[in-house]
Amino acid sequence: MSQLTFDQFTKKIFIKAPKEKLYWCWGTSEGITSWFLSEAIYTNNGKPREANEKIQAGDEYSWRWHNWDGQETGKVLAANGTDFLEVTFTSSKVSVTLEDHDKAVLLILKQHEIPTDEENKLNIHHGCSNGWTFWLANLKAYLEHGILLNETEFDLRNIPLSGFEFVNM
Repeated sequence: MSQLTFDQFTKKIFIKAPKEKLYWCWGTSEGITSWFLSEAIYTNNGKPREANEKIQAGDEYSWRWHNWDGQETGKVLAANGTDFLEVTFTSSKVSVTLEDHDKAVLLILKQHEIPTDEENKLNIHHGCSNGWTFWLANLKAYLEHGILLNETEFDLRNIPLSGFEFVNM
């Protein structure tokens, strides 16, 4: 059995959707804003990519969420256009692998190289692990049932600890 550690975690989910659609949901700004972000800008050498253009290794990104005023910036480390991508993300790395399985695709998300000081154990390991659990369920609901579970109607930004207490933020 693999040992659980604070420097990484893995989340898996089967989603009944074509692998191409799943990759579009992760690998284009149009796709990733359809279920996850309020805004995603990818640039290659300072030039913005088109909304439906696939990201590529070396791209830089700027992401914004619903109900959070901050932004995350980072780099695309790998993007093969079909079943794998990896980005830097909040002092760590996130990879997404897509595997065909009979009637579904197994999506494997791994967040790794997480710093293991107490602040990052809470904010990245605990916070992101909980967050990805919700967001992967949201992606499944979106692709299989056409619904989004994340909160966009109510403004949660001024509620203390909203990012730790609301399950659909």
